[in-house]
Amino acid sequence: MDQAHTCLECNTPLKGRLDKKFCNDQCRYLYNNRKKRKHEAAILYINSVLRKNRSILKTLSPIGKTTVRKKLLINSGFNFDFHTHIYRTNSGMIYYFCYEYGYTLAPEEKVILVTYQPYMNPAIHKLFGNKNE
Repeated sequence: MDQAHTCLECNTPLKGRLDKKFCNDQCRYLYNNRKKRKHEAAILYINSVLRKNRSILKTLSPIGKTTVRKKLLINSGFNFDFHTHIYRTNSGMIYYFCYEYGYTLAPEEKVILVTYQPYMNPAIHKLFGNKNE
């Protein structure tokens, strides 16, 4: 039996079919779970950044529209590299959203914080439910 015909998880020599990759179900589960974790690590990281960004926006803009200094967001740990979607107004302004809380950059190192509104996209707005919940 050649070296290539061993379990991908535990390196135990395999018996049976030539295309067999694992010695048992446990090794197959372990191997595939480890492989899956590697691929999902980036997704888990990005989701944690998005949740933190959302929490910061929600905390700083409890009334729906607020202007704050960009430095306040940065000092709170906000990461401007991640957002869930973009809304472009008719006048060309771009709002970056972390779920239902968004922002746009303003002059003088300020940031305008907003909450998602029905006119932006009614179908998406329904997903967020009541903003007071």
